[in-house]
Amino acid sequence: MPLINLILVLVVVGVILWLINTYLPMDGKIKAILNGVVVIAVVLWLLRVFGLLSSLDGVRLG
Repeated sequence: MPLINLILVLVVVGVILWLINTYLPMDGKIKAILNGVVVIAVVLWLLRVFGLLSSLDGVRLG
């Protein structure tokens, strides 16, 4: 994956998460859980993109 695509995906995910945190009213605990899930998902995705986590190749989402 080219570096520009990687950066673009990270920016889009960050902006979407910021919009959700800013404009959707929800409890602080729910926001913390949402942020944690998104951060974990992005870290796992980055590890897979860089080939450091090849065990996720067999996992299918959706």
